[in-house]
Amino acid sequence: MRAVCWRGKYDVQVENVPDPMLLTSRDAIIKVTSTAICGSDLHLYDGFIPAMMPGDILGHEFMGEVVMVGDEVQNLRPGDRVVVPFAIACGNCYFCQKGLWSLCDNSNPNAAVAEGLYGYSGAGLFGYSHIYGGYAGGQAEYVRVPFADTGPIKVPEGLRDEQVLFLSDILPTGYMAAENGNIQPGDIVAVWGCGPVGQFAIQSAYLLGAERVIAIDHVPERLRMAQEYGRAEVIDFRGVDVVEALREMTGGRGPDVCIDAVGLEAEGHHLDTLYERARHALLLTTDLAHVLREAIQACRKGGTVSIPGVYGGLVDKLPFGAAFGKGLTFRMGQTHVHRYMRPLLERIERGELDPSFVVTHVMSLDDAPYAYEMFKNYQDECIKVVLKPSS
Repeated sequence: MRAVCWRGKYDVQVENVPDPMLLTSRDAIIKVTSTAICGSDLHLYDGFIPAMMPGDILGHEFMGEVVMVGDEVQNLRPGDRVVVPFAIACGNCYFCQKGLWSLCDNSNPNAAVAEGLYGYSGAGLFGYSHIYGGYAGGQAEYVRVPFADTGPIKVPEGLRDEQVLFLSDILPTGYMAAENGNIQPGDIVAVWGCGPVGQFAIQSAYLLGAERVIAIDHVPERLRMAQEYGRAEVIDFRGVDVVEALREMTGGRGPDVCIDAVGLEAEGHHLDTLYERARHALLLTTDLAHVLREAIQACRKGGTVSIPGVYGGLVDKLPFGAAFGKGLTFRMGQTHVHRYMRPLLERIERGELDPSFVVTHVMSLDDAPYAYEMFKNYQDECIKVVLKPSS
């Protein structure tokens, strides 16, 4: 089969690789009909996430048709159309039973690697380095899905792939980011990053009762999308003191909830960013956290900072004294996608959400190398790429 393989920093290639096989009785094989490039995939493309190996198959946002199931998979049968959550969960461990699916104790065969870095291991992830299990991802014609009796959900034929594909990751991620903010009716929410996760966080904030949402980015088409589809007020951070702008827009108080939908590759034009990039080049720090610092500084006293953006290592110069002094609450982590898939699917079916608005490019799987470059460099007003293995 054909698959998108990581070959090194800024280097992905479409290669012929062996077809996946059932390895356990709880596996399924999915024929992929749609898969997407996520902003988190760019962290792999840019070389920020360790433990990648040449030939690793990328992709954690995918859906398709069941072609084969193991003997213990009773809820799926060949021909079912399914969306697969990006985190792999056993369904039986303490954390799965608590609904903390992305913290599953049993799905990461390389748990010792994660424990060495973080003290504990979370769930295995599709296509996201050997820290998280080394699982082959979904940017391919076929994929093996472990614990298939727990993860994938069936979707109605009346909905297009682009309407339900993002249940695999970014729609639940944006929703959980807003939910983690404990948004109350009338709240003002600031969202850093108007990529797809940020767009869904904006829409979810309104669903949960926000009165105003302020979106921060520097890419014109992303800001336009936030205004047009998300009804957000926008700040172009170029040449602007974002913290001061937010203070003025909120009557001096600051936003009630600040959402960092950017993560470890934050851009900026301030001294802290230049300093941090220099330290990163010298391997003295791993994560570029300008946005996280701004969110802490901007958030009102007693407010909440929600962090759906991926962080993978160490953060330098974090203003933790400000966070402590203001009594901030922090909520973060990999999304518990399983928890949100069905409720969000029901919202899509009722017409309350149509996630397809973020799709700007639909391309063949063979176009993946160009698609990664285009997405990385904001070319052709690219916000979200969906790849079609069959085209």
